[in-house]
Amino acid sequence: MKTPVHLNALRAFEASARHQSFSAAATELNVTPAAVGQLVRTLEEWLGMPLFHRASSGRVRLVPTEAAERALPDIRAGFDRLTLGLERLKEESASGVLTVAVSPAFAAKWLLPRIDGFQAVCPDTDVRLDTSLKPVDFVAQRIDIGVRYGMGAWPGLTAEKLMDEEVYPVCSPNLLHNGRLKAPADLARETLIHDLSMDDQSGFPSWSVWLKDAGVAEVGTTRGLRINNSASVLQAAIDAHGVALARSVMARDDLAAGRLVRLFPELRFASPLAYYVVYRPECAGLPRLKTFRDWLFEAAAN
Repeated sequence: MKTPVHLNALRAFEASARHQSFSAAATELNVTPAAVGQLVRTLEEWLGMPLFHRASSGRVRLVPTEAAERALPDIRAGFDRLTLGLERLKEESASGVLTVAVSPAFAAKWLLPRIDGFQAVCPDTDVRLDTSLKPVDFVAQRIDIGVRYGMGAWPGLTAEKLMDEEVYPVCSPNLLHNGRLKAPADLARETLIHDLSMDDQSGFPSWSVWLKDAGVAEVGTTRGLRINNSASVLQAAIDAHGVALARSVMARDDLAAGRLVRLFPELRFASPLAYYVVYRPECAGLPRLKTFRDWLFEAAAN
């Protein structure tokens, strides 16, 4: 028996089963619900068996039959392989686009200052940065690779630790030169700058956690300047608006350039979170992805 050329019907069936709705499947596939229903019926007719349970009225209730449920994992795996095959074909081109998902702050403070190094290694690849604080769908948004900050577990993605991180107070050299910051307790007289972008990250140390670890109890942390972008937090400290609790990876270049000064370097506080390179496991062998991954680890080591 020959394999039918029913890719559209299979996609309509898979989307209908996943959404349990012809209408939702139609929205995803950018066709009408009637077209989705007809594609599913065409597939059922070719197979000679129903794919969804039907009520007595004959109306389709989108609950897959047992046979359909057993077949769905293979069908989904097949679509994944087809997608990967197309991506491999794109990789054969001499030029192309690599889509990289990172946070806006990581892009501004770490990746963009170093991206020329990748362009030198791979000049025929155009990098497209997808910058967002929200998690992205690597398949739907066609993301090739990304860098995420967290505990290292994201469903459906391979995660390789790129960099660990410390957390410590930083301020402008001008603020330090006034002689008021000689011990952690002196922070009681300063404006504390809070990074709100990390509020939803379980385990990220706040000012109150850092001060407690430093043995300081008399510094209040309920007031201060609150900013929802880590790069802007550092910029506020550079502009002498207060003292920021900095993430070492973000602050590295500003410290090296003298725009910021690390306070109380004898106090060490390791963040429980780290930076991870993430990508879909089925795409691990794509040449352009591998080149960018290797470059990220080299840049982090340097």
